[in-house]
Amino acid sequence: MSLDKINNYLRIDDRLNTSGQPTAAEIGLIADDGCQTLINLITPDSKNAIPNEGEIATELGMTYVHIPVVWAEPKVSDWEQYAALLAASERKTHAPCVVNMRVSAFTFLNRVIHQSVDPAGAKTVMNDIWTPNAVWEEFIDEILRKHDIDYYSI
Repeated sequence: MSLDKINNYLRIDDRLNTSGQPTAAEIGLIADDGCQTLINLITPDSKNAIPNEGEIATELGMTYVHIPVVWAEPKVSDWEQYAALLAASERKTHAPCVVNMRVSAFTFLNRVIHQSVDPAGAKTVMNDIWTPNAVWEEFIDEILRKHDIDYYSI
């Protein structure tokens, strides 16, 4: 079994990987790949949620953080928590959600705002996973506007 078999697995850089929800066995692969932190963005009632995911990650030596992002109501505070976790640690991190849509949007924002990655290039990576729907477009645009970036010109 390889990491590439995880639903919508994407290696962003040397410190961050994202994906859809991994299985319990795939969390082991993620740990074996050197990831020391797992940031889960799904709600406990999400499709394929693993009720004891935090215990599994902890037993594998990973730090586990759960930020339950409601699909239809993403909050700026959810994204800010995600970005703060990435900024505060040099540890290799894996961030999943149901199919890598929430996390790809959060990662796009983090890369553009906090890592000075070219917005068009970062958007291409996000769009490899999905094209945000109206709720998520509005959410992304709201955050980018606060940083004087026009999402619709990217």
